[in-house]
Amino acid sequence: MSLLEITDLSLDIGTYPILKGITLSVAEGEIVAVTGESGSGKSMTALAVMGLLPGGAATRGHVRLEGREILETSEAQMCRIRGRDVGMVFQEPMTALNPVKTIGDQVAETILVHEKCAKAEARARAREVLDRVGLPAERFPLTRYPHELSGGQRQRVVIAMAIALRPKLLIADEPTTALDVTTQAQILDLLKELVADYGMGMLIITHDLAVVSGLAHRIVVMRHGEVVEEGETRALFADMKHPYTRMLFEASDHCVDLPPRPDGTAPLLQVEGVSRDYPLPRTKLFEPRRHFRAVRDVSFTLDRGDRVGLVGESGCGKSTLTRAILGLEPVQEGRILLGGEPVLDGGRPNLAVRRRIQVVFQDPYGSFNPRHRVDRLVTEPYHLLPDPPKGAAREAAIDEALEAVGLQAADKRRYIHEFSGGQRQRIAIARALIIRPEIIVFDEAVSALDVSVRAQILDLMARLAAEYDLGYLFISHDLSVVRRITDRVLVMQAGEIVEEGETEQVFLAPRHAYTRSLIDAAPRLPKVGAA
Repeated sequence: MSLLEITDLSLDIGTYPILKGITLSVAEGEIVAVTGESGSGKSMTALAVMGLLPGGAATRGHVRLEGREILETSEAQMCRIRGRDVGMVFQEPMTALNPVKTIGDQVAETILVHEKCAKAEARARAREVLDRVGLPAERFPLTRYPHELSGGQRQRVVIAMAIALRPKLLIADEPTTALDVTTQAQILDLLKELVADYGMGMLIITHDLAVVSGLAHRIVVMRHGEVVEEGETRALFADMKHPYTRMLFEASDHCVDLPPRPDGTAPLLQVEGVSRDYPLPRTKLFEPRRHFRAVRDVSFTLDRGDRVGLVGESGCGKSTLTRAILGLEPVQEGRILLGGEPVLDGGRPNLAVRRRIQVVFQDPYGSFNPRHRVDRLVTEPYHLLPDPPKGAAREAAIDEALEAVGLQAADKRRYIHEFSGGQRQRIAIARALIIRPEIIVFDEAVSALDVSVRAQILDLMARLAAEYDLGYLFISHDLSVVRRITDRVLVMQAGEIVEEGETEQVFLAPRHAYTRSLIDAAPRLPKVGAA
């Protein structure tokens, strides 16, 4: 008997079918990956195992944990199972952690809820499990708060909470999507070690086949609430029988047809010796103010039509540098010029320059006001123009921008919640395009998208670069994407540019040890047909 057995599981919410006859199993010590695009039913399958289905959900079939039927278990009984028998690691650690409680209290809480023991004993056990997940006491005391940790460190705390009682089954729902490549590799290695050490089974949910290719024993591929293919990992990659599985694989390794790089163009964006400091809090009453230098003496140029990638781990200074380039923050040293004019004019954004550069953010939904319709959202950059178009000219500009990104003019009357994640990102690009900028900054613009949607957005970027003579700065922690969508790449570490050059040259022959570590940590798909 398997540890977890899901048999012919169907799930409806109202009259809408979500899951259709799902069958899968997880044995002790086994890692099973469930993969597929958003909306395929991956997370709903995990929620069914946890007994956390939304109200109004109607289920048929069986979900058995060590022979016990989960679907017929009361909420009080499920509260005893969650944490003790089944642990869960969520995608976004900051939303899974309580910001006003220390990490020691949050890990100890899991123990106190399920076991009768003194608080001191629970904190001692919390210390042990935090040590086990790579957060040693000398650097990470129990008194730390989540906001004092990096994204990868927070994810380790969430994992510590999930394994505090050594559950029989661990469910990891997109545990590395928002992490940089080195942190992602560390978290995946940690999960693999925990499964081996504790003998637990693990169900890992992801949309990226490359992430699980070297981790999972078996892969289950879901589409539209159904399992379309499953098998042992190496065998599945050697012989993909379903066209949807092959589509996911090809999208993960999608090659973008970039237009030729312009020759002989003058520098458009010039970053010269830029440094950015942030004040640190005083630890003594009369001590002098200390500062943290987030960006150190950074210099580079971006020519007209140039496509440049900026890579590095979280905390390396990428976002700080981006805000300075956009004129959103001052710099303490150096200068930033666009077309020979300063981005900042007397410490304030130079609007004549600012309209020539736009930005597309990682989370399109979070960057839009949900109360406004698309026509108002995409015209937000018009405030940068001295005489923005009105009336019929405004409507024509909106239609042109939406159609340029593959949407319809009629979409301008809809609200942002009516679109999928990929469509929202297209609207974000339309907003950036509407005032015809010369440079667009893409800040992790595809990191949260499914592999097939990501491939479509990358193709769109390449087409717009040719049609609009666009240059862009593409910021990402996903090296495989940067390699396909850029001509040059800058590698940033601890606020400094440690390597730069032609993209292929940097990837094939990296000169700096840090660059080599990033490339080595990046997940890779196995070759098709290689058993």
